[in-house]
Amino acid sequence: MDENKVLVPAGTKKEKAGKEIVDYFSGFDFTKLEISTEEMFKNGVHFGHHKSRKNPKMDEFIFGVKNGISILDLQKTEQKLKEALGFIEKIVNDGQKILFVGTKKQAKKIVEEAAKRCEMPYVSERWLGGTFTNYPVIFKRARYLREGQEKMEKGEYGKYTKFEQMKIVEELERLEVKMGGIKYMEKLPGAIFVASVIEDNLAIKEAKIKHIPVIAFADSNVDPRDVDYIIPSNEDAVSSLRLLMAYIIKTVLMTKQKMLIEKVAMDKATVEVKK
Repeated sequence: MDENKVLVPAGTKKEKAGKEIVDYFSGFDFTKLEISTEEMFKNGVHFGHHKSRKNPKMDEFIFGVKNGISILDLQKTEQKLKEALGFIEKIVNDGQKILFVGTKKQAKKIVEEAAKRCEMPYVSERWLGGTFTNYPVIFKRARYLREGQEKMEKGEYGKYTKFEQMKIVEELERLEVKMGGIKYMEKLPGAIFVASVIEDNLAIKEAKIKHIPVIAFADSNVDPRDVDYIIPSNEDAVSSLRLLMAYIIKTVLMTKQKMLIEKVAMDKATVEVKK
């Protein structure tokens, strides 16, 4: 086997707290991961929806139809993916956050894990209306969650009755599910990534209102007009989602690594000048 061949793993299963957890990116060698239409083809990135569901706004990204299924043009997907990754690199290089959003069943765990690897905020459950447009209120609730969890860890709720402690725990757990992924997001992000234009349309609408750039996967059945950086792709297949998210993870991590190397070199140069 060619040792430089990038294999797309099916995901490694782990046990945690009695539940089976799939680590979707554990087998990736990100140093060897390169964008290629061949890999995208193997992972079904080109499969759209049935031709009857095609949105005319996606015509320019569709290569043709096979067995009644719209086939996306992978050369255009590659081009648009590179444009999106270039923008992601710029956002990270500017020190800004990207909010990862994926509430669709197939995408939520993949998007959440990708965000955690990138140390970015995420939404994998229902989008909370007002997350952008009423951010001060959302921020206060997120801070309440953070501080409540910190107090819990320090045992500061020990002075309350068991019943009161139980109620506090229930409230914090409920908030963790709703906004655990954004509890450390202290300001509006520099951009938002969306895994599904239709399912996460409210997030896109709020982003447009607040002039936050939108990066999104777009299947053959969507209207991409509100997306600033479209990535035409199969947003339903786990293999497609995993590969494309891996490209995003690599871009974020490599950009952060480059920034760290540059900072170390700059600090070293500053020390040398002072000597």
